[in-house]
Amino acid sequence: MLKPRYEQMYLLLREKILVGEYSVGERIPSEKELMEEFSVSRITSKKALDMLVQDGIIMRQPGRGSFVIEHKPPFRPGEVPSVLEQALTVSRPKQMVLGVIMEDFSDSYGKEMLAEMERTAQALGVYILLRLSFSRPEVEEKAIRMLREYGVDGLIIYPTRGQNFSPEILRLVIDKFPHVLVDRYMKWTDTTAISTDNVEATRNGVQHLFNYGHRHIGLLASRVTDNVAIEERIEGFVQAHAERGILLDRSSWLTDMNWSVSDEPASTSIDRNVDMVQRMLRDHPQVTALFAMEYELALIAKEAIEKLGMQIPKQLSVICFDSPPSTSALYPFTHLQQQQKEIGKLAVNHVLKHIEGEVISGKISLNATLITGKSTGPAPEPMNVQV
Repeated sequence: MLKPRYEQMYLLLREKILVGEYSVGERIPSEKELMEEFSVSRITSKKALDMLVQDGIIMRQPGRGSFVIEHKPPFRPGEVPSVLEQALTVSRPKQMVLGVIMEDFSDSYGKEMLAEMERTAQALGVYILLRLSFSRPEVEEKAIRMLREYGVDGLIIYPTRGQNFSPEILRLVIDKFPHVLVDRYMKWTDTTAISTDNVEATRNGVQHLFNYGHRHIGLLASRVTDNVAIEERIEGFVQAHAERGILLDRSSWLTDMNWSVSDEPASTSIDRNVDMVQRMLRDHPQVTALFAMEYELALIAKEAIEKLGMQIPKQLSVICFDSPPSTSALYPFTHLQQQQKEIGKLAVNHVLKHIEGEVISGKISLNATLITGKSTGPAPEPMNVQV
């Protein structure tokens, strides 16, 4: 099993001291020098030196450095212990290890991206360590700390939803630790972030509905303040209406939907959201199409529409972002397909470039493709929904 980087560094330094490469009283490399030599964080180099202090081999003097205080006589030829051989092996070009932290993944979004990260890493001879945060910020923060302490060379993070980025992600920026964000980006920083051009994708989706004659389009989204991607999609929705001079009716927007509340059964969350959509459609009989900003919300819309005794797309059209592969999709929605494989590949390649010292800053946006399914069609004449 591959040892953590701090342990690898500890073993190498310890054996250099034991074989006499560093004599008593001699200064050994500082935290900063070790950071540069091994391309690790200060936390990792500090932990390696702390282990030597615990062994009673070195003494750390604030402002001066770390000095050898004890070591055994040099070994004679042929008497080098196996632990030294292990340490010397570590000093050769090591297997690169990347940490990947994801909020979660599903068939509709995340699964293909993660699979492509693994394929790309394997092709490049790189290991990946995966941790899921399950949308819990405290789990994400712990995972970042743990992977950094383990000594990963870089991080790829699909952040949890929340109004703010976690302190640990901000610390990555401050420490200049190699990392890449996917799906979300940090405003006012030069952090590399790879995501879909959500504004343009949504504009294309709305234009598709406009071309079918729809003028009253309802909007379904999870909590807006929880996800910058959703904010961008709503911006694209607004822009598309402005470009056509079509009046927006925000009263037909549901922007506080959540189908994965941790303290209630999944069926209860779904039923609650289905009821929300039904009430909105009853109150707004002029609505002829729904734009679901996520695939799961499209499934909720479909259930709500069918429970009202209406047909898709004859009476209501539905469009969404993403959809599982056709072999496993529950329903062939018209959708905006994100380039998940390309996002995964770019994430691995770009974090490796950061590790090598190349500066790649800013947001990288990829186009989404409109895939026409069976859920959109010509707009019907508005009709009243029976209670």
